[in-house]
Amino acid sequence: MDYSFLKSGTDIRGYATNAGGKETQLTDSAIFDITCAFVVWYVNRFKKDCNGLKIALGHDSRITADRISGCVKLALVNSGVCVLDCGLASTPAMFMTTVDLNTDAAIQITASHHPFDRNGLKFFIPSGGLEGSDISEILEIASNGETVICEEKGTVKAVNYMEDYAKRLRNMIISQVGKGDKPLEGYRITVDAGNGVGGFYATEVLEKLGADISGSQFLEPDGMFPNHIPNPETKEAMESICSAVIENKADLGIIFDTDVDRAGCVGSDGKEINRNRLVALASKIALDGNKGGTIVTDSVTSDGLKEYIETTLKGVHYRYKRGYKNVIDKAVELCNEGINCPLAIETSGHAALRENYFLDDGAYLVTKIIIELAKGIKLDEVLKPLKMPAEAEEYRFNIKCKDFRSYGETVIRELESFVTKSTNYVIAPDNREGIRVSTENGWFLLRLSVHDPVMPLNLESNVKGGIKKDIAVIKQFFENFRYLEIPKDF
Repeated sequence: MDYSFLKSGTDIRGYATNAGGKETQLTDSAIFDITCAFVVWYVNRFKKDCNGLKIALGHDSRITADRISGCVKLALVNSGVCVLDCGLASTPAMFMTTVDLNTDAAIQITASHHPFDRNGLKFFIPSGGLEGSDISEILEIASNGETVICEEKGTVKAVNYMEDYAKRLRNMIISQVGKGDKPLEGYRITVDAGNGVGGFYATEVLEKLGADISGSQFLEPDGMFPNHIPNPETKEAMESICSAVIENKADLGIIFDTDVDRAGCVGSDGKEINRNRLVALASKIALDGNKGGTIVTDSVTSDGLKEYIETTLKGVHYRYKRGYKNVIDKAVELCNEGINCPLAIETSGHAALRENYFLDDGAYLVTKIIIELAKGIKLDEVLKPLKMPAEAEEYRFNIKCKDFRSYGETVIRELESFVTKSTNYVIAPDNREGIRVSTENGWFLLRLSVHDPVMPLNLESNVKGGIKKDIAVIKQFFENFRYLEIPKDF
């Protein structure tokens, strides 16, 4: 069986049930084979005996979690592994088992924000999440049917690690705010967990520290996600938490994605602290004590954010590629080169602080924000200098040919030539993904999707009507490519 099609960047993902009308890809045998392959990969990579391995296992709230968890445990036990079964858990917590429980590795069963009928596997080792090349190797091993032969079966032990994880976050707030055991007394904080894993943050962190969480919603895990997709990037989800903040007169709103590796916030005025605003707030927090530090972001951050980081915060903004693993790896690389880089963050909400193992952890980020709030810092004042664009749009061009990557790269090269020869626009100096172009009123960025035959085009303008003018300049360029499907509203 060739399992290579299940690779999704640095994760394994696929359809886990036919309830959504798709053929099940993550079958029992596929999960078993891939888990066995991970053990083979680990033993070969680190030259360890499988009988001595200790691996933590957790899952999000999806309807297929129990079935997949059973398959993973069976494969691990057959491979001689001691399994620490953490049950319902966040993805960042599973990495932290390698720190707090001294596990050799951890596996999280999750498909992040994807629909209920999908699921997947995410692997951690003490140095962090696996690279895409590691996933390819594991899937090749699985496709070849390789397993580890152990004389003794492994064991399964139930562990309530989420209790320890929540306690760590509570202790952070208590120690850094300095107002006793109830530092959040008098604060009203609304949490929207979207029926994912994040409900624990309201009940086990905020409420135990004295916060009023009565306005919180969708805290109960439900793998069908009946209220809205748990994704801080979607309009429906953000409108939901914004309304809850206004209705409950909350001091702060928090929204998590399914497995809590991402988060978004809402101020007391009901205004989103998301995307560029979240990056700005996280940058302010990260640069406290790191004067002149470098903040690594993805490529679609705004010009206003760059000005905020470099002028208001006196830091350095390093735009890099889309993909949370890309920004994290770049930040680690810069640190290894001796550059002070305290934060890697993507506009999707993935934020990884150096002080927290460069782990993208939504609960950790909002804990840092709540500490600021509890210290009396007004978040709206912090963000006031950030210039927001008057308009922002994204269009997605589908590529209708087999070799989509080569075709997309050709489009980018020719757009660069077109801009240089036919317009008065300027190619941005920090052009590290696709092509970013500065225009009279703003900018646009064309890039090739990491995995799919799609070319996203992001545009921002500092004046109303600016995007329409820029589209008028470049529209004919795109019409020259027969295998590029132009969006109807472009």
